[in-house]
Amino acid sequence: MTSADSETHLPEQTESEDVGPVSVTESRVSQTGTWLRLATFLLLVGIISLAYFNFRDVLTLKYLATQETNWRLFSEQHPIAIYLIAFLIYTSITGLSLPGAVPLTLTYGWFFGFWKGLLLVSFSSTAGATLAFLMSRYLFRSAIQSRYGERFAVINQQFEKEGAFYLFILRLVPAFPFFLINVLMGLTTIRAWTFWWVSQIGMLAGTAVFIYAGTSVPTLQELSEQGAKGILTPQLIIAFILLGTFPLLIKKIVNRIQSRS
Repeated sequence: MTSADSETHLPEQTESEDVGPVSVTESRVSQTGTWLRLATFLLLVGIISLAYFNFRDVLTLKYLATQETNWRLFSEQHPIAIYLIAFLIYTSITGLSLPGAVPLTLTYGWFFGFWKGLLLVSFSSTAGATLAFLMSRYLFRSAIQSRYGERFAVINQQFEKEGAFYLFILRLVPAFPFFLINVLMGLTTIRAWTFWWVSQIGMLAGTAVFIYAGTSVPTLQELSEQGAKGILTPQLIIAFILLGTFPLLIKKIVNRIQSRS
């Protein structure tokens, strides 16, 4: 073998030596990330299951109605802490996607009044939604994107253009499940900041309707006994109708503006 031949083979050996360790390291990092996501997912499932089975009877109007006196007494003794506790409770429920947000919203409207209840539920529900959004993005996005990359590429392109508008429309319609929107949005490329402020604005109208419904009853006991009939006043029915038709009106206005431009 000549010196020229040995020089020709040297770069190949060096290149293979460089690529090997890097690929192995990347593979190990990928496997570690996968196991970490799986462990986090199992932990969340355990927490959600434990919270559901322990508090499923607590987050009902029937139970909350039995705590009217305790709520009032605690509020008098701890006028500031009651808001922090109420915020953490609502954020935890929405962040973990537990059932009970609607009766809790009605309760907050009855207990805190319209404006205080509106601010409390609005910010806590958005905080919980953002937590669920971030958990979905961390746990599922990389796996979904790698498996359905071509399909999600088209969706990501649309969301880069009109993602905020799509989210706003979904937030305006109460028929769309709250937790499902959070999970699906976590799989897209929409930014967390955009998700937060669009959700904050988009859910405000629906939150106001439910808070107003809570303020329209004198006691939780009456609301618990009468059910939906106790809050379905003509004004509230009109508000729900307007809430359902408003997204269609917004879409028509946007389409007309786009067609003119």
